[in-house]
Amino acid sequence: MDSHRDQIDSPADSTVVARGIVKRFGDLTAVDGIDLEVEQGTCVAVLGPNGAGKTTTIEMLEGIKQPDAGEIVILGRTWQHDARAIRERIGVQLQETEFQDKLKVYEILRLFDSFYAADADLSEIINTIGLEDKREAFVKTLSGGQKQRLSIGCALLHGPEILFLDEPTTGLDPQARRRVWEVVERFKANGGTVLMTTHYMEEAERLADLVVIVDKGRVITRGSPAEIIASLGAESLVRFSLIDEDVRVLAEDELLAMEGVSAVRYEGADIVLSVERTQAVIASLFRVVESRRLRLEDLRTHRPTLEDVFVALTGRHLRDG
Repeated sequence: MDSHRDQIDSPADSTVVARGIVKRFGDLTAVDGIDLEVEQGTCVAVLGPNGAGKTTTIEMLEGIKQPDAGEIVILGRTWQHDARAIRERIGVQLQETEFQDKLKVYEILRLFDSFYAADADLSEIINTIGLEDKREAFVKTLSGGQKQRLSIGCALLHGPEILFLDEPTTGLDPQARRRVWEVVERFKANGGTVLMTTHYMEEAERLADLVVIVDKGRVITRGSPAEIIASLGAESLVRFSLIDEDVRVLAEDELLAMEGVSAVRYEGADIVLSVERTQAVIASLFRVVESRRLRLEDLRTHRPTLEDVFVALTGRHLRDG
C-alpha cells in the first residue's frame, strides 16, 4: 500500500478512512469489504449483533489486526508506514481490559501515563471519567461501570484526537451505561472524534452522528439515526398476537390490503405491522379480526427504532448471536 497515495485520496476532513477492508480466519470471512469514513468531530457507531464483524473491524482500524485486503488511513497515515505516529494520536478502549486488582485508580492512571512522552493532568482525567471519589480506591473494589470508565480514562491520558471504543457498555446496568455515555459526549464536545462499536440501539441513537449497521461482515445500511429509522417508511409499528390461533391465519395479503399498512412481518407468535395513520389501521384491524371471529392479544404500538430497521432488513434482532 502506498502511504503517499492514501494521503492524497483521503478527504481532508476525514480522520478515519477504510476502503474495502477484508479479514478472514480460515474459511470464515469475518469482515467482507467494509467501507468506513469518519469525519473530524463526529461519532460513528458500528452497530450489529454479536458475530457481525464489529470488533474485527475496529481492531483493524486500531492496528491490532492487519486486513487481508483493502486500505486503511488514519489521520492521513497508514499503519504500514507510520504506526508509532498514529498511536500517539489515538486512544483505544478494548472490549475487556484487565487491571491489576491491588493497584489504586490513581496508580493505574499514573502507570499508563508513563507510557507517553507528555505528562497528563491525572486529576483532570479522574474528573473527566467521574471517579473523583474513587481516586484512592483499589481496582478490585470498583464496579463494572467504574472499571469501564477507568479504561476510557487510560485511553484519554495523552489527549488523543480519535477515541476507539469497542462495545464500551456491554454488561453494564442502565445507570452505569449513561455515565459512560457522558464521558464520550464530553470528549466529543471538546472536538474529539469517536468510532465505536455497539449492539445497543439506544446507545447508537444517543451518541452517533452516523450509524453503520453491519451483518455477517457487510454493511447493510448507513446514515444518521433519524435517516435510517425514516427508511422504514412507518409512523409506528403495531405488534399483536391472537388467542388460541396461529397468527398466520391472517394472510399477509389480507393485512396489506388495510389502508395505511406498508409491511407485514411474522415474528414467532406475533405479527408486526409497519403502518401510517396508526389509529385508522388499528380500527381496521379490529374489524378484520371481528369478521374472522378471532381474538386479539397483547396489542402494542411503538415508534420505529434502529432495532426495527435491522429486523426488517435481516429477519433477526441485534441481540441475536
